Amino acid sequence: MTASRRYSGKTADERRAERRLALLGAALDIWQEQGWAAVTMRGVCARANLTDRYFYESFANRDALLATAWEQVRDETLRMVLDAVASRIEQPALDQLRAAVDVVVHHVQEEPARAQILFGDHAGSAVLEQLRRQTVQETTGLLIELARPHLKPDVDGLEFRVNVLLGIGGFVEIMLAWRSGLLDADADTLVDHLTGVGTSLSRMFLKG
Repeated sequence: MTASRRYSGKTADERRAERRLALLGAALDIWQEQGWAAVTMRGVCARANLTDRYFYESFANRDALLATAWEQVRDETLRMVLDAVASRIEQPALDQLRAAVDVVVHHVQEEPARAQILFGDHAGSAVLEQLRRQTVQETTGLLIELARPHLKPDVDGLEFRVNVLLGIGGFVEIMLAWRSGLLDADADTLVDHLTGVGTSLSRMFLKG
């Protein structure tokens, strides 16, 4: 029975997982080269050297593939931010803020093609626009929780949330503009400016 379930030493589930990763990798490559609109079922299958039928083995449709690819890059970016904050967990909140800003800005600079997946123009894709809006809200909640130990006891929760949401939304728009060449600034200068804005939005809520 075991032999019948294996091919080239791999189970059916292992081969299925490999095909899914190949499709996802192909989608990310095409997206980085040509933008999200170029990510089609047939184009991805051709890049992955798989027939069309294997696409639907892993993804219900093109939107499901786009969403999975986008979420993978989003999660990678959030992990970088969380790692940067964790490495400074004993430092003041504004130092943690600068570290978070710094790691994202320099990632966009160093990997512009991959950054366009998260910070590119998603107009025309309802699923990507929805994911972006959802992620802004989720990231706002995450940053509020990270900041909570540093907040004054009498902080107005709504006022703080509005300021954090303003900061996150503004940061995303700045990354879009910078990546598109609409802002003429080097990474370090941009980190300074963005940290300054974040400081202005948050200082009144922080202890000390």
